[in-house]
Amino acid sequence: MSSEPEPCANPADPAAVFACALSLREACLKAAAASPELNLSHSYNGMDEFMRELMRIANLFEAWACAHGAFEEASEVWPYLMEEKFGDACLEFMLPSALAEFDDDDCLRVALRLRLPIQADDKLRLPVDVRAPNPIDKSAFRALRIQTVRDDLDESGVVPFTTDDDPFDEKFGSPYFGLYGVSDDGLLEHIADRDTYSDALSLAQKLAPGVAFPLKPICFAERAAPSYRTD
Repeated sequence: MSSEPEPCANPADPAAVFACALSLREACLKAAAASPELNLSHSYNGMDEFMRELMRIANLFEAWACAHGAFEEASEVWPYLMEEKFGDACLEFMLPSALAEFDDDDCLRVALRLRLPIQADDKLRLPVDVRAPNPIDKSAFRALRIQTVRDDLDESGVVPFTTDDDPFDEKFGSPYFGLYGVSDDGLLEHIADRDTYSDALSLAQKLAPGVAFPLKPICFAERAAPSYRTD
C-alpha cells in the first residue's frame, strides 16, 4: 500500500505533528523499558533513524487526518489528544520495532482506535451505520437503514463491520453496504447490497423519494455506544 497522503482538506498543524511524534516516541521507549530484548537503536540502525521514522509517521497521519477527519465535530483539542493517545493507539496493532511498515492503512486503524470523527467516502473502509425515517405512508417499514457489512470467509456468512473491527482483517472480505427496511417492531429486512455507500444511498432514494440519509455520513465511534450523524 502506498503511503502517499491524500490531498488535504484542512491545513496541517505542526503542533499536532510534533504531538504525534512525541506520543509515539514515549510509547516506544516505555515498551523498550518493559522488554529487555527490544533494542530500538538496533532495530533502526541508530536512534537518528528511529526519530526519522517517528516524524514520517507523524507527518503521514496528520496529512491523512487533514484529508479525512471531521475536525468540526471533534470535542477535544487536536494536538492534546494526539499527545495523549496517538502512540498507544499505534502500538495496539504494531511492534515498536516495525515503525517502517506504517502506511495509509495504519492511519485508518489508528483513527478508528482513537474514535475520531471521520468523513466517510467510497475510498475508505469505514463502518457506517445510518438510518432515516421512511417518508412513504403505509409502508411496511417505518425506517430504512444503511450499514456496512462484510462476508465472514470462515463461516460463509455476512456480519456487520463495526468500529471495533480491523478494516483489513483477512478473515473477512471487503466491506460493502447493506440496505435494510426497519419494521415497527425494530426487526430488519434485507433489501439489497451495494458496493459503495453512494450506490446504496441512490437505491434508497429511488425506493423512498425524500428519505433523509446524509450524502456523506460522519462516522462517530464513541467507545461506550457507537453513533452516527444522520442530519
